[in-house]
Amino acid sequence: QLQLVESGGGLVQPGGSLRLSCAASGFPLDNYVIGWFRQAPGKEREGVSCISRRGDSTNYADSVKGRFTISRDNAKNTVYLQINSLKPEDTGVYYCVADLGLLFRPCILSPAYDHWGQGTQVTVSS
Repeated sequence: QLQLVESGGGLVQPGGSLRLSCAASGFPLDNYVIGWFRQAPGKEREGVSCISRRGDSTNYADSVKGRFTISRDNAKNTVYLQINSLKPEDTGVYYCVADLGLLFRPCILSPAYDHWGQGTQVTVSS
């Protein structure tokens, strides 16, 4: 069973930065398309970004383009989400997701991914 563990969340002021990490165990990550979703209080989960198995194709929600960067290090079985210029509306629980079969290019931001981590809280507030 693939397990995903997110880390790197926290409380940050508007305009600040964070780097989220997603460490995978159980299976080699290079077979999986990986994504990040988030859920704000009272709102539905939103696809934020995703990355292809080799890391040569990415996709971003319009709300985060230019501020978020997804990357992966398959040798370390880890995926990252660099978040810059944080805004209060970026507040939420951020989930790492993975799937073997969603091999679209670019990858998709629908919540159809099979594997989900437990999430890490990001709070943007002054």
